[in-house]
Amino acid sequence: MITAQAPGKLYIAGEYAVVENGFPAIIVALNQFVTCSVEESKDFGSIVSRQYNENSIYWRRQGDEMVFDNRDNPFHYILSAIKITEQYARSLDRDLRLYHLKIDSQLDSDDGKKYGLGSSAAVTVATVKALCEFYQLPVNQNMIFKLAAIAHFEVQGNGSLGDIAASVYGGWIAYHSFDRQWLAQQRQYLNLPQLLELDWPGLNIEQLNAPANLELLIGWTGSPASTSTLVDKVSLVKAREQLEYQTFLAESRKCIQRMIEGFHQANVKIIQNEIRYNRELLKNLSSFSDVTIETPVLTKMCEIAETFGGAAKTSGAGGGDCGIVAIDRQTDLTDMFEQWTKNKIERLRLTVHVIKQSVTE
Repeated sequence: MITAQAPGKLYIAGEYAVVENGFPAIIVALNQFVTCSVEESKDFGSIVSRQYNENSIYWRRQGDEMVFDNRDNPFHYILSAIKITEQYARSLDRDLRLYHLKIDSQLDSDDGKKYGLGSSAAVTVATVKALCEFYQLPVNQNMIFKLAAIAHFEVQGNGSLGDIAASVYGGWIAYHSFDRQWLAQQRQYLNLPQLLELDWPGLNIEQLNAPANLELLIGWTGSPASTSTLVDKVSLVKAREQLEYQTFLAESRKCIQRMIEGFHQANVKIIQNEIRYNRELLKNLSSFSDVTIETPVLTKMCEIAETFGGAAKTSGAGGGDCGIVAIDRQTDLTDMFEQWTKNKIERLRLTVHVIKQSVTE
């Protein structure tokens, strides 16, 4: 049996702006995983997941029709990852085989709570990694990223794919998004080996070293959110509020560039200052887009953390899910966590996951 893992992730800063080509964000991989195992079969294949047996799906009305949003259903990402990886395998003259594929996820709790740790990206990466090993494909980390990014994008249709990068490379990363329209166009003309060899316009992934005294804390609000839906809503304001949106993009880019420099200098204060500034940028985006990014519970989480010297903000699309805090490792946090608990904020005891070895040829 072949087994592969991919970690979950959280955005630290740069959300929403990173969906635009070439814009940066800082993301971190966490020590909760999706595990994919593949075992050859003779008579039939199967896809089994304990967590996703009773997965809910979302739908809306379009006239009298029910329209389903497949982007929140993890099975669509698994199937897309299988399709893309097997396309690549066939391009390398591999014979396709039958197998049992099993998924086990730590990114959602046993009772079905969704923490917003990027399960769709992690399940895509884990499936791609496992099948690349199953078919003995000559891949490295960059190729794993590109295969998983194609598979994920063909389901979701929006987003930056930064969560894919975090699941592939691990640790802290500075991620600059690539041109997804270019990718969609090239998919029509190039085969996968050609596409994997190309430099993708705008794509840049830099692994960062966190300062030794930087502690990352994660608070969960108990309220799940749909990233795809929130990103859709913000995208609608681009034309209507063009000046405000372009200002937001420019300021977000400068903020993340300063934060990256803070990592290069191992300076926690710089990183904290830019987290606070990024929070203000997102508040302004929320105001002119009429999209709720920082919920009242997230606001409370941030306010409590700030009284203890932490720099806090929403993580990812917001609207619920998690908030993050960057704080000095020496700080006594007992009282802070007590206040979180009183306000129904759950501390997620997660740590940064560093991937030490890349997938090699």
